[in-house]
Amino acid sequence: MELRAFFIPLAIFLSSAIVNGDGLSIGYYRHACPQAEEIVSKTVENAIKGNPGVAAALIRMHFHDCFVRGCDGSILIDSTTGNSAEKDSPANNPSLSGFDIIDSAKSRIEAECPGVVSCADIVAFAARDSAQQAGGLYWAVEGGRRDGRVSRASDIPGNLPPPSFDVNQLTQLFASKQLSQDEMVTLSGAHSIGVSHCSSFTADRLYNFSGRGVQDPSMDPRYALQLKAKCPASSSSSSVVVPLDPLSPTNLDVKYYVDLQVKRGLLKSDQTLMTNDATSRLVKINAKYPTIWRKNFGRAMVKMGAIDVLTGSQGEIRKQCRVPN
Repeated sequence: MELRAFFIPLAIFLSSAIVNGDGLSIGYYRHACPQAEEIVSKTVENAIKGNPGVAAALIRMHFHDCFVRGCDGSILIDSTTGNSAEKDSPANNPSLSGFDIIDSAKSRIEAECPGVVSCADIVAFAARDSAQQAGGLYWAVEGGRRDGRVSRASDIPGNLPPPSFDVNQLTQLFASKQLSQDEMVTLSGAHSIGVSHCSSFTADRLYNFSGRGVQDPSMDPRYALQLKAKCPASSSSSSVVVPLDPLSPTNLDVKYYVDLQVKRGLLKSDQTLMTNDATSRLVKINAKYPTIWRKNFGRAMVKMGAIDVLTGSQGEIRKQCRVPN
């Protein structure tokens, strides 16, 4: 990809920064399991060929993993009789997918290098590889995360932003994860791909804005009509989905920011970026300068991927991603 060379200096910069911080490092499996990243890359590539929507799912999975208990692979753990896990929270079920792809990559890696590569690292590699497949982005991913042993749906509230959040609430939540407002706007560009269930936006934006039984005035009326045709108020189906970005729903690009400027952000948490002087300025810059956004997106993903990581003797290396050892 043409951007690979562009990101090499970033990789060099980050590799030196990592040593002094969270204990992660680029090329972590270079000796212990040199084929690990390639296995993940091929698994993701094949999955996306069969279903382009996989790219959005795997990027979202990394985000949802890191924002709850840190980037420890806890999003992958299955629920048990006595515990509802993160993946079964309403914020993740049924909208979050791609678990089978992580399972496939883990199985192949275990066959080559048993007990070496964490599930948390596989999720991080898969997110990067998805961005590369969907938009030609590339950044060097640090490895060395260890897997957590705990996953609770009750940890989701307060850690994952709901689609109803405004810009101030988003800024505060991202700040609690040591991510700046600039990084929040940059990472929001991941909504250039993927879909949303009608239930995530119909009440707030199409039919009952602020409890007044009207349409959100910040939404383009023509866009709203299109959405109402797909998501009628009388529909009780929870399976109907629409693209987050109507311009290029399978391409990870800056069209998301173009949408926001013409009032075509699907979720309130998207369109709210145009209600603040600082964030709206960043939206306009990202829309106009895609190379800047790509560079910043890679940097922000690296920083997000280091949130509250377990390293060294912490946690474990799961044999199966769905079950703690």
